[in-house]
Amino acid sequence: MAGRRDETPGRAAELPRIRPMLAVSGALPSPAADAGYGYELKWDGIRAVAYVPGDGSLTLLSRNDNDVTAQYPELAPPPAGLPPCVLDGELVALGPDGRPSFAALQRRMNLTRAEQISRLAAEVPVDYMVFDVLHLDGRSTLRDPYRRRRELLADLALDAPHWAAPPYWEGHGEEALELTRQHHLEGLIAKRLASAYHPDRRSDAWLKIKNVRTEEVWIGGWTQGGGHRRGTFGALLVGLESPRGLVYAGSVGSGFSERALETLQPLLDGLARDTSPFTGPLDDRHVYSRDVHWVEPVLLAEVGYAEWTPAGRLRHPVWRGLRTDKQPLPPDAGDPPDGQRGRAA
Repeated sequence: MAGRRDETPGRAAELPRIRPMLAVSGALPSPAADAGYGYELKWDGIRAVAYVPGDGSLTLLSRNDNDVTAQYPELAPPPAGLPPCVLDGELVALGPDGRPSFAALQRRMNLTRAEQISRLAAEVPVDYMVFDVLHLDGRSTLRDPYRRRRELLADLALDAPHWAAPPYWEGHGEEALELTRQHHLEGLIAKRLASAYHPDRRSDAWLKIKNVRTEEVWIGGWTQGGGHRRGTFGALLVGLESPRGLVYAGSVGSGFSERALETLQPLLDGLARDTSPFTGPLDDRHVYSRDVHWVEPVLLAEVGYAEWTPAGRLRHPVWRGLRTDKQPLPPDAGDPPDGQRGRAA
């Protein structure tokens, strides 16, 4: 297949193909375990493995082995003096406030025309944040402990425009997490200092610790579910109150337990209406490509989310529960199962 690692020409083809190791979602390690972890910033970007054969060329492969080198011309050439190596990192675009912005990065994704790529590379430059060394000067480093691989990375002294090796912290996870909260960053990755690198595997040696933002939203509709969700909703359509009425804020399709599905569906059925309760068009292809059911917007819910998009949508919203402590269920909405009234579902 074109763009796959096996067909990359030149000396980069001599470097071993290594698919990235993945983290699992988790909580901050306990104080007793804290000293055994290194903490890195969680970058809100695109994972990429860099193949640097030492001849001044560069190949960037995505998590799925797609060659994305041409999409990010500002990263070439790689830092001068690098020996042949394979590096792991994240492609990151910074927003106007100087923080990583996935919305900004999306402008650089899936481009094919050279003139457009060149123009946006100047308008929305991308940085490659390197956090691991997987192969160095003819030797695999996968079995080396994380701490040693970070030492090797520091020795490389990356020095080129748009390349960086951000620091990590050994221990002090609580302080590091608080720092990300103060600066409104996505969170941390906690990595066991003694852990090896496991390509193409999701391992609890790496933990994603995200700062969850929450928002209270009104449910205004739902889309028909499929697969194991057939017979109930696939996603809830939610909005925020405004002087203009209920403004659409996105769809929430994850985070529901079976109990929550069973609780919510009869409530939604009892609130059916024929027209959208939202002000103006939804302008959401994911909504209009599915079977949509509108409801009276009387159910208040809380969702977690990553950030607001420029279009005013919740990014990566996750269900947290009904806020029946702030808004009682309407009397005509039907009764939830025992024990559900008066608290989050």
